[in-house]
Amino acid sequence: MNIVIVGAGEIGRHLAIDLSRRGHTISVIEHDGHRAVELEREIEAKVVVGDGCSVNTLAEAGIADCELFLTLTSENTVNLMSASIAKSLGVQRVISRVHPGLQREEWLFDFRGHFNIDHIFSSERLSAIELAKFIRNPDSLVVEEIARGKIELQQVLVSAKSETLGKPLKEIKFPGRTRIALVSRGDKHEVPTAETVLEAGDIVTIFGGPRKLRQLVETLQKEAAKKEGPNVVIFGGGEYGFALAQMLESWSCRVRIFEKDVDLANELADKLSNTTVINADATSVAELEEEQIGDADFFVATSGSDEDNVMTCLQANSLGTANCLTLIHRADYAKAISGSGRHFGVVAAVSPREASRKEISRFITSDKFHVVRKLGHGMVIETQVNAGSKADGKKVADIKWPEGCVLVGLLKGLQAIVPTADDVLAKGDQVFAVVANKAEKKFLKIVH
Repeated sequence: MNIVIVGAGEIGRHLAIDLSRRGHTISVIEHDGHRAVELEREIEAKVVVGDGCSVNTLAEAGIADCELFLTLTSENTVNLMSASIAKSLGVQRVISRVHPGLQREEWLFDFRGHFNIDHIFSSERLSAIELAKFIRNPDSLVVEEIARGKIELQQVLVSAKSETLGKPLKEIKFPGRTRIALVSRGDKHEVPTAETVLEAGDIVTIFGGPRKLRQLVETLQKEAAKKEGPNVVIFGGGEYGFALAQMLESWSCRVRIFEKDVDLANELADKLSNTTVINADATSVAELEEEQIGDADFFVATSGSDEDNVMTCLQANSLGTANCLTLIHRADYAKAISGSGRHFGVVAAVSPREASRKEISRFITSDKFHVVRKLGHGMVIETQVNAGSKADGKKVADIKWPEGCVLVGLLKGLQAIVPTADDVLAKGDQVFAVVANKAEKKFLKIVH
């Protein structure tokens, strides 16, 4: 695949090296000459020194043959402008990295539509999501976000005590706009119908808004809702820590953040409504002891220093915290720590570079749809409803969907929902569906 990348910083360089090794044709635009020379020595790729918003520079990088365009600098303006220009020049797929502050404003303004960009993401938010999965959903086997983070995919084990056992799904009252999309029983994977009956030990794949899914998980696992969420301590109040705290606040977690910069600590205290901000240095054992870190359910290190993150996790574990999570910027270090970290209390290490690579990898295809995740003998597909298709202008209930297919997400402008039978599909809507392999072609014929 012909891929053009703008920006050879921490994220861009990691992506360029990985994609080059996978056999893709890569061109990189980087304004810093020294950084460009270093990258050119590492990979087989065309490296152009220049401005990613310049049409001449884009032409030199081979924009005419580009199939996937990635803007990965640390500047919103450069990324959005460059991506918009590339789309206007005819590139089929354009993806832009943005600051998490801009992404938080998506509910107010459709940046994707305004700049005609296929997908935007922030590495900070992606990393925070990865960290939050271990805290918010400890009993789920898999957790994934779709539809701009408004809908979650979870896989959970059905308890032998669940009241859902022995009843067809049509007789069970589930929270509104949630969906059981796949039932796995041993080696069998079934897209369920209204007549499907759950058994103890089944692994079910469910979709819905995070709060609604919490209710559904409690129904399936027969667990009483906890009055209080877990006690979480975050080291570092930068964008990673702030994004994580915001997510955990909405999940009723008890959150404390250590931030040694007094100005940033005051800013966090103003922005976060249910988080205790501690203006102290968490690398100090005395400070950790004073705040009784050993009583925390989770300690999460999100500072900009990999060394400080690992060391504070070790200190927290030695004081009694059972579960430590850490942000590690170097992807190879993160992999090594995730593999052996449990011996010293580190449950997982998350790399922003690897989180970004994983996000972008699903767009590296020549198909007119994206595979969000493979599931058993099927997959979660994201695609767009085309004008004039069988689905355009029709209610979900009025469309004859193929066996082995269920809609799990609908993105209309800024609104993201799990569709019901009465929702109407229209051209330009992004739809998410769990589709068995045998039903893939039939499903795509309906929406394309």
